[in-house]
Amino acid sequence: MAIYNLGSVNIDHVYRVPHLPEPGETLASHSFNSGLGGKGANQSIAVARAGGQVFHIGAIGADGEWLRELMADTGVDMRYLAVADVPTGHAIINVDDAAENAIVLFSGANFALTEAQIDEALGAAGPDDWLLFQNETSLGIYAAAAAKAKGMRVAYAAAPFDADAALAMLPVTDLLAVNEIEATQLSQALGVDASDLPVAQVLITRGSEGATLQAGGEVLTVDAFKVEPVDTTGAGDTFLGYFLAAIDLGLAPIDALKRASAASALQVMKPGAAVAIPTLAEVEIFLKARA
Repeated sequence: MAIYNLGSVNIDHVYRVPHLPEPGETLASHSFNSGLGGKGANQSIAVARAGGQVFHIGAIGADGEWLRELMADTGVDMRYLAVADVPTGHAIINVDDAAENAIVLFSGANFALTEAQIDEALGAAGPDDWLLFQNETSLGIYAAAAAKAKGMRVAYAAAPFDADAALAMLPVTDLLAVNEIEATQLSQALGVDASDLPVAQVLITRGSEGATLQAGGEVLTVDAFKVEPVDTTGAGDTFLGYFLAAIDLGLAPIDALKRASAASALQVMKPGAAVAIPTLAEVEIFLKARA
């Protein structure tokens, strides 16, 4: 079993600020660093560090070859990462003293994928495999339809949220992953309660309030572990990557939720996104200590 992740690869530019800037405000940052990011990259690394097999499908510019090496070093299979004739996608991230963030994205090479690239990547995939994707790349609906034609299961993280994109994806989605705000926005767009979203499984992350999984009329809930956050960037990606890897490895849904909750708790205790994602060994130690 494997997870094929059609996902963004970005260069993150992170600024620590005393508060998130207001419109028209010029604000001096406490510090700056630059590194690997993108929801797709974060999720692939989370899957790999959770012990799952993950193939990343995406694109970078010529300026982003170092990102390939960083991801490969974490255990992500990078054979389906193309190099496009446009700059690598990037994000401008402001993080305040309360660990809240505001992010501006530039898509770049993430929207330069081709159907032929996706066809090649999914060529050896089968019914035991997952396709994971978000709204940070092009051709999501094409990839989902191709995956369903092969009998694969499809997991869709509806972020950054776009109601039209989400509505188009729902018919081909087996697992929908949203945060609490996105769940409310999607419910309003459909005119239904969040508990009635038309997807077999709905994973809703609620930050410090934990997460819920709606599946087959059953609702499973897991509390968030109480920790002192440093940076919440990438916490939802860590949760989803760990959860999906655990499900793919055969864990029961409630155990997958607990493992994902522990992973995201550890992740927010460090600065950065991808670099802060813990290993499975670290998560297991944390769970034993909190048992």
